[in-house]
Amino acid sequence: MAMPSTVWRMPRSIKIPLSLGAALLLWSAGHISGAQEPHGTDAAVPASQTFALTDTRDLVVEPGVKAEAVEYRGRKAVRLTREAVDEAALALVNGTQFRDGTIEVDIATKVNAPPGVRRPGFAGIAFRVGSDPSHYELFYLRPGNSGSEDQAMRNHTVQYVSAPGFGWEKLRRQWPFIYESYADLQLDEWVKVKIDVRGRKARLYVNGSEKPSLVVDGLKGEDLQGPVALWGYTGEEAYFSNLRISNAKPEPLENGGEAAGTWDVTFATDAGGFGGTLKLVRQDSTLVGVWSGAFGPDQQVNGTWRDGYVELAFGGTWPEQPGTVTATLAGWIDGDSARGRMKVEGRADGRWTAVRKK
Repeated sequence: MAMPSTVWRMPRSIKIPLSLGAALLLWSAGHISGAQEPHGTDAAVPASQTFALTDTRDLVVEPGVKAEAVEYRGRKAVRLTREAVDEAALALVNGTQFRDGTIEVDIATKVNAPPGVRRPGFAGIAFRVGSDPSHYELFYLRPGNSGSEDQAMRNHTVQYVSAPGFGWEKLRRQWPFIYESYADLQLDEWVKVKIDVRGRKARLYVNGSEKPSLVVDGLKGEDLQGPVALWGYTGEEAYFSNLRISNAKPEPLENGGEAAGTWDVTFATDAGGFGGTLKLVRQDSTLVGVWSGAFGPDQQVNGTWRDGYVELAFGGTWPEQPGTVTATLAGWIDGDSARGRMKVEGRADGRWTAVRKK
């Protein structure tokens, strides 16, 4: 990707070389060598784990990613860098297997930008990393956006993505303001980060606040559990210290929920409440069906299914307004219930819930 002289464009997708997948498989068997010889590979994961990150012995890194033990702003830490253009720097934390609970860590970001190039930074924590380590959930910080005079930039200070299918661009365009938010952060300063994960919901807290800076209700990842990883990006130095992981009793969820059937659906939106009936048929990953209710009767529905995650769309009319509208739903099927986000383009935004008719 070409770098313009005055602005840096965010990558359209976050790329992780697939060769790390072989490393993860070996690591799972207890035979991987990371930045140094890893330790603590017991199959039983304790309820809580602490990694001071004063050295690199607990990290497993991809060739091309450099993990170094350094001192930064008064404390010992790990620095993560990558030379390749537009690729993430992922360092798996050895011996972790996380599903529900909390992840706490201190993160600092130092950008290495030439004069006139704006880079607000990328640094964060990946969790539930898949057996293919290009698949993971991720919260990351962009502290250089926090003090911007452009409110749109300010709103892009803390962000969630799910690699590889739900990058920042897709989430921002399809669901504006839902998966990113503002937080008061500074470049080159330590930021206390806490991620609380319960089932398909996660909250991001910064600097000890009791209120989350970002809430994601409906994590989009394919896996309900997996390792934790430090995450940085090219063109910067990401620093990490004092990682603490607390594993909690997992929510009783399983992937693979069946979408086919008849559903009573309720919409709770900023334009009021709506409802209707959704009849769906599934063929492999393809969904078709009929919607009847708000926005019109017998509307054709099209969508996709992925292991219980659905995306649906249908046309219709807005009450007492001319023209047609498009309703979009995205969310998870869990047994005989479902929930997620919905919007009617240009008219409404909110949540949907559904119960399967017996």
